[in-house]
Amino acid sequence: MKKQNTCEDLTTMDFPEHFRCPISMELMKDPVTICTGVTYERKFIEKWLITYEKKTCPATMQPVESLEMTPNHTLKRLIQVWQDGRKSKSSGCSSSSSPARDIRHEELVSLLRTIESTPFKVSPLKKLRSMVEVHGDDDDDEMRLEFKKSGGVEVVIKILVQILVDSGSDFSSFRASEEAIGLLNQLIQSTDHRNNREEVKEEEEDHSTFELLMKPECIKSFTIMLQRGSADTRFSIVSLFQKMAKSDRHWNHAIIKGQGIDFFKSLLEIVSDEMSGKASSCALQVLIDVLDASKRSRVKAIEAGAVCTLIELLPDSNKSKCERIMLLLKVLCECAEGRLAFIEHGLGVSAISKKMWKVSSAATKLGVKILWLICGSNPTERVLEEMLMCGTVKKLVVLLHMGGSSSTKNRIVRIFKCHSNFWKKYPCFPSDVKEYLGLGHDVC
Repeated sequence: MKKQNTCEDLTTMDFPEHFRCPISMELMKDPVTICTGVTYERKFIEKWLITYEKKTCPATMQPVESLEMTPNHTLKRLIQVWQDGRKSKSSGCSSSSSPARDIRHEELVSLLRTIESTPFKVSPLKKLRSMVEVHGDDDDDEMRLEFKKSGGVEVVIKILVQILVDSGSDFSSFRASEEAIGLLNQLIQSTDHRNNREEVKEEEEDHSTFELLMKPECIKSFTIMLQRGSADTRFSIVSLFQKMAKSDRHWNHAIIKGQGIDFFKSLLEIVSDEMSGKASSCALQVLIDVLDASKRSRVKAIEAGAVCTLIELLPDSNKSKCERIMLLLKVLCECAEGRLAFIEHGLGVSAISKKMWKVSSAATKLGVKILWLICGSNPTERVLEEMLMCGTVKKLVVLLHMGGSSSTKNRIVRIFKCHSNFWKKYPCFPSDVKEYLGLGHDVC
């Protein structure tokens, strides 16, 4: 008779990765943690360090300076609870009540203590990230709240700001900062995905978290990691910035204060990243929020090459991205420096002309505003000729005959009043435009 499989043979079953000994790859029965912060099955790590006289941690290859082994009681209890649950499920009996929530809390506190006490923080940070990972159930909300109430945010921020001390030269500190940023982004759930049960508690905790994140040392750390971090890290940062913007209308002042050109260069690199549309979209929105706050930020963005980058992204952009790019160009062209950069690029007028007609009514309004800003500030003859040759003038004439906002039509009329005397010298200029509009002499 064939022997029926039971739940007792757990070594042949799938089980959570953090229950696995990194040496034997088997389910741990007597887990112990060494000075590097990594947990192993006792008999295997003793054989590695004592019998074989190895001097490094098998998982991290970091030097082991002490043979002290600390029993990981929390992990042992978690494994026992998991085993009991599998046995109950296999036997068809309802699972008995267990202190699973208390155990998770103990594990959380244990990990936070480990992070504070060990120089090797990446591994415990990864475990924390797996604990607060969003799965879409109520346990996620409870774990995030538990983490914040246990002082987890403060612990993680200490790791993040350490990058200021090390100036990014220490690789382990740099990697720990990357993990810390990813963890912070996981902790703060977007308000768009909240439900009524969690809304009040989450918002209160997130508000406290945002206050900590908007401190100068945190912003400086974010800026360093925005310039040097991995693609995932940079996405996490712009995602955090976007969540801050939705939470606090004054957040952009904290971001702007003390920022240099490199900050905007980093954002523009993410905006230009064709491989990650989500990160690019987030970075665009962050730029809109930041540039809306002050003229000084716009000048820095212009110096970082924002106008050139946005013009080159415009032709291949979809509707949503196109509208936001044109909004940014409009904001930047409100500065003399932005208008100069737009004119010097050479393809700005053509790019705007192609997008302002067929994308959306919002793009049309923004396109006319940009052209009005350029035309209303003593444009060069080259710019006026380009508007005529690339068909911009003809499109403006068509827009006069179409339904649309009166403010948009008024801007078009004012453009013609200023420059029709220049354009009428060219045979491609519509001969009846001046009479149609009742234009007299140049009034600009």
